[in-house]
Amino acid sequence: MRFTLPTFARTGAVLALGAAFAAAAVPARAEGSLRVAQQFGVVYLLLNVAQDQKLIEKHGRKLGVPIKVEWVQLSGGNAVNDALLSGAIDVAGAGVGPLLTIWDRTRGRQNVKGVASLGNFPYYLVSTNPKVKSIADFSDKDRIALPAVTVSVQARILQMAAARQWGVGEFARLDRLTQALPHPDAAAALIKGRTELNAHFATPPFQEQELAGNPNAHIVLDSYDVQGGPSSSTVLYATEKYVKDNPRTTRAFIDALDEAARLVSANPALAADAYLRVTKARTDRALLLKVIQNPQIQFKVAPQNTLGLGQFLHQAGAIRNRPAAWRDYFFDHPALAAGS
Repeated sequence: MRFTLPTFARTGAVLALGAAFAAAAVPARAEGSLRVAQQFGVVYLLLNVAQDQKLIEKHGRKLGVPIKVEWVQLSGGNAVNDALLSGAIDVAGAGVGPLLTIWDRTRGRQNVKGVASLGNFPYYLVSTNPKVKSIADFSDKDRIALPAVTVSVQARILQMAAARQWGVGEFARLDRLTQALPHPDAAAALIKGRTELNAHFATPPFQEQELAGNPNAHIVLDSYDVQGGPSSSTVLYATEKYVKDNPRTTRAFIDALDEAARLVSANPALAADAYLRVTKARTDRALLLKVIQNPQIQFKVAPQNTLGLGQFLHQAGAIRNRPAAWRDYFFDHPALAAGS
């Protein structure tokens, strides 16, 4: 697979759009308007189910607010954060790494915080290089794809693993080997094996497709091992102004996601079909169901095991503010009460 211009042109267009919004005054938006940015993969399944089943609109009606939802497809934490700060979107969907970065940079100003988690998912760093058994085996000949260099949750977990391997001072040791690429493009490249790209820090279902599609593909790193157990790696976040100006819309959104989580757990087949309808992905349905029913995956809105990454990023100097508790970077909501 060749990395053709359209992939990068799309990314450039997103950044240009964000810059255009930033240059203009952002008008106030009335309660009931919601623009949500999501990326690729099963980690966004709760959003897919909510969209397919019109759950946000349903919960808005319960609260007396007719909600109009706009769905925006982006790739990479940098692009998502740019869109949020420019006013192009209201709620950002990205990894907990980008959340911690933007929480740190906007503290005392826009005060961006998490709205909800999308569940716990193990992320696999997959390599097709038979010589690479651990991260210590990567060399200058290897290239690791991830959604955004440095800031994505995959990039941050890789830094966390590097700090454990070589010391905190060497946390960025593998950054030079990483390159930004949307998950679908990276998975296609790894499966075909015809480019210099030979590793991908992915999400479901792309990591499972790689392991099934290339006989040389194998797991080098599991995010759960790095983070010490199941962790909420993909989250949703917004500015303090949006949450304060839109309390009923925000509540309806979280309530809808909470219902979506229960639907996924009770009816994986419904969730799989919703994913395929909304994303129009060509993912094999049997593989998709296997991923959704993986006992290592938990669909829920309360974040879990996120504080360790935040404290590591402060220790490494990647963020200025040290979070003392997960509530420092999440808004309060009853559905999030059991978070960590």
